[in-house]
Amino acid sequence: MFSYPHTIDNGLGERLTFLRRVTTPEGEALEIESAVQPGVGPPMHAHLIQEEGFTVDSGRVGYQRKGEEPQFAGPGESVVFRAGESHRFWNAGTDELRCTGYIRPPDNIEYFLGALFNAQKASGAARPEVFDAAFLISRYRSEFSMDEIPVFVQRVIFPVQVMLGHALGKYRKFADAPPPVHRRLG
Repeated sequence: MFSYPHTIDNGLGERLTFLRRVTTPEGEALEIESAVQPGVGPPMHAHLIQEEGFTVDSGRVGYQRKGEEPQFAGPGESVVFRAGESHRFWNAGTDELRCTGYIRPPDNIEYFLGALFNAQKASGAARPEVFDAAFLISRYRSEFSMDEIPVFVQRVIFPVQVMLGHALGKYRKFADAPPPVHRRLG
């Protein structure tokens, strides 16, 4: 589906390059590079069936696991988030943050993040375009969670938005959306 390398950019200071898929002793992994501008990073979220890890190449990353105090890492230091572990990270320095890392297993991360970054670009803000966000977060709820979106919104408002979005023809661009993965690790 994808050729490598390919880069996505949310237009807000976060750029992610998917380098290649590789086979590791723990299974298939997607190798990535990221470049993040000062103060920028995703909100609290979880990859429900994927492990995410990265090593800082240059700059300073701030990261936080849900319920814990923020921590920081610099060049040569690595951070790993287990599958299902809510977390966030951001560029905590004054220069561009550059990291290399992996996501294992890849599943739908390329599609999900690519569509989410496009929705952010379309809105021109950190919050993605609302119909796109409702579709993506609803469709891939077995793989990804966005902790900062209230449960009521995700379970009541988003399904109504998705129905309305389908009725209005807003989801034609998602015709090639891969099916969600329903798997448990461990």
